Amino acid sequence: MKAVVCKDKILTVVDRPDPVPAKGQLLVRVIRCGICGSDLHVRQHCDHWGKLMVRSGYTALQSSSQEVVFGHEFSAEVLDSGPRTRTSLKPGTPIVAVPMLRRGKEIDLVGLSTYTPGAYAERTLVEASLAMAIPNGLSPETAALTEPLAVGWHAVLRGEVKASDVAIVIGCGPVGLAIICLLKAKGVRKIVASDFSPARRAMAQRCGATKVIDPAQGSPFESHPKSGFIHEAQDLFELAVGTKEKLDMLPVPWWPLWAAGERIVGRKHPVVFECVGAPGVLQSIFSGVPMFTRIVVVGVCMQPDQIEPAVGINKELDIRFAVGYTPLEFRQALHMLAEGEVDAAPLITGTVGLGGVDEAFTALAGAGHHAKILIDPASAVSKLEAGR
Repeated sequence: MKAVVCKDKILTVVDRPDPVPAKGQLLVRVIRCGICGSDLHVRQHCDHWGKLMVRSGYTALQSSSQEVVFGHEFSAEVLDSGPRTRTSLKPGTPIVAVPMLRRGKEIDLVGLSTYTPGAYAERTLVEASLAMAIPNGLSPETAALTEPLAVGWHAVLRGEVKASDVAIVIGCGPVGLAIICLLKAKGVRKIVASDFSPARRAMAQRCGATKVIDPAQGSPFESHPKSGFIHEAQDLFELAVGTKEKLDMLPVPWWPLWAAGERIVGRKHPVVFECVGAPGVLQSIFSGVPMFTRIVVVGVCMQPDQIEPAVGINKELDIRFAVGYTPLEFRQALHMLAEGEVDAAPLITGTVGLGGVDEAFTALAGAGHHAKILIDPASAVSKLEAGR
């Protein structure tokens, strides 16, 4: 079969043996596979990424000198199953799958392992227990967005965003755009998107952003001045002292009223999603956000970074990191797509065959007109084509 192999940062189309499914595995024909930002990162920073992953207990890809077939965002068709595999997914069934595969006593990340090739190939293997039939006649192009949507959905859930909150998305690459789509589906009424790229700001609007900001022209954190956020220490001090003075004027104890107010009103704050993953971005968010802001870090910064913890303390910021998703969140993302609750079509900006993957990586490395480029392994087209 044909596959794209990355070794020493070079992408090459090669012939490889067809994978053979073991017990509990399915052999599938890849229909579409998305190119993920993680693939771009690992291609350029595999040695560093490998060292970081070893510290987390994952050793299946450590060096850029190892061969890897990327591809963990895919839709496929079942071809066969391994011996003694219990599954209801018959040959011909269109599926998506959580990209993990058992390898002896280890579990590999499909497409991020030198031992477990991904879907930049005509065929690949999936874990039968993690494969899910594509429902409602959902197109394979849209179904291939399940995995990145699941990443975004996990981040949105980590953010505990309410419909009345102001959500601010910093960086409108594929992850940021997916989060915007999901915030809209969740009914969030105020979605601010910030990106230097005019093309990506336009995509953010199509995905559901209610306001787009060019950070070179203004701050996304000041886009809703009447939301009741506290920006300055003096305003916080005045709120505390002034509230106590007013409560003291009432003929009842002040502390039950204060407690009730905290339960009912709470502290107003935006929820910020950091989707850039570059040094300096997190500190700029620290500096710009109002007090009590909840920050969900989704962008993967591959270099050491520096922040001022005292700023976070003075503002009492809530910082959460988000990575991956659960199988339940993966299924929820699939069904939101299949049931029309999420319109992710604006994310797909191009399609290539295996021979066009290197060009696609180059296009995605810049902040241009592309968000999610899909690979069609059956296509002989080696040039990047717009749309599906």
